[in-house]
Amino acid sequence: MKVEIITIGDEILIGQIVDTNSAWISKELNKAGFEVERITSIHDDEKQITETIIQSLSRVDVVLITGGIGPTNDDITKNTLCKLFHSTLVFDEYTFKQIENLLADRPLALNELTKTQAMVPDKATIITNTVGTAPITWFDVDKNKVVVSMPGVPFEMKKVMSEEIIPRLKKKYKPNSIIHKTVLVSGYPESALAIKIAEWENNLPRIIKLAYLPQFGIVKLRLSAVVDCDYNYNTIVNEIDIEIDKLKILLGNSIVSDEDISLEALIGEILASKLKTLSIAESCTGGDISKRITSISGSSRYFKGSVVAYDNSVKTNILDVNIEDLQTEGAVSETVVRQMAEGVRKLLKTDYAIATSGIAGPMGGTDDKPVGTIWIAVCSESECIAKKFHFKYERNLNIERTTQTALLMLLEVINQN
Repeated sequence: MKVEIITIGDEILIGQIVDTNSAWISKELNKAGFEVERITSIHDDEKQITETIIQSLSRVDVVLITGGIGPTNDDITKNTLCKLFHSTLVFDEYTFKQIENLLADRPLALNELTKTQAMVPDKATIITNTVGTAPITWFDVDKNKVVVSMPGVPFEMKKVMSEEIIPRLKKKYKPNSIIHKTVLVSGYPESALAIKIAEWENNLPRIIKLAYLPQFGIVKLRLSAVVDCDYNYNTIVNEIDIEIDKLKILLGNSIVSDEDISLEALIGEILASKLKTLSIAESCTGGDISKRITSISGSSRYFKGSVVAYDNSVKTNILDVNIEDLQTEGAVSETVVRQMAEGVRKLLKTDYAIATSGIAGPMGGTDDKPVGTIWIAVCSESECIAKKFHFKYERNLNIERTTQTALLMLLEVINQN
């Protein structure tokens, strides 16, 4: 079954906010066996909304809309849907009670505008929004097509999609199953990896499709198959597993994981299983590595803490970096970054430590150390490795690449110990 997603809101089109809703919806629909045909972002404009929905219904079975259903005058989606589907707004007592309960401790929020949220289209199925005031409307169109209007607030949309919309769609359409298995490969640029595995790829069973999903320092290989009701699901899963085993023989240690997992989550799993701990000393990354590590629930089991040693005085006073080395070699140097890593490891008494020091830019570069010059060190109880990199990109990208590289270096050291 095919789906189109429409996001409504001027704030998206002027770049004030990023449309994360569509990416999340697409991912969840794909897991459920639905194919997203198109994603469209449009203004809060009645003509645009109407024309876009009509065009979408001519192509697909399901149209999912987010945004434009708040209590203010610029939210016109509900009224537009009423006109399009010849519906009338009626007061729904149950919806109003839900809104009252939700805003019980926020009396100022329960006003004439929020009460209008209880006005709902009489020809729609109303789905309760348990975490917001705007109810969800489900229109059955031409017997076998559906238009659903949801809030644009991400956490409200995610909850109703997970608990209500996807289950209802699966019951109505009974979609095929889609199998995805992902292998994470490091040490190869995308093109070099494609050459390396060309023969393996050319001999994949016809039912299995391969996609390359490159990130900095990592290429994800996603093997996918669509399973119809007449084909044995477990048989295809077994076929994919056989192909992944062949790939492991071909690529060896370049495969860092055979599941779709972030580096920080993978590192966390390994550290937790080995009962090992981590600390971080960050200069040019300014806490970005620590943010990645602590984004994983349960990271307190293995992550002790970090020092953002941006100023040299922090490097010397807290991390015990030799002041003479700072003066002679500079903060962006192998000697200093090694001392930072060893310093934080000893300070916080951890098994592993990462340290970064570099020139993220756009200012601060010199002829000897231009913008993008980065030193990264990773230390364990038995070794300390340090590497120099030249990224040469804008500031945010330099920080992002330094963080990703540091995590890859840490993973390599952990796996060797």
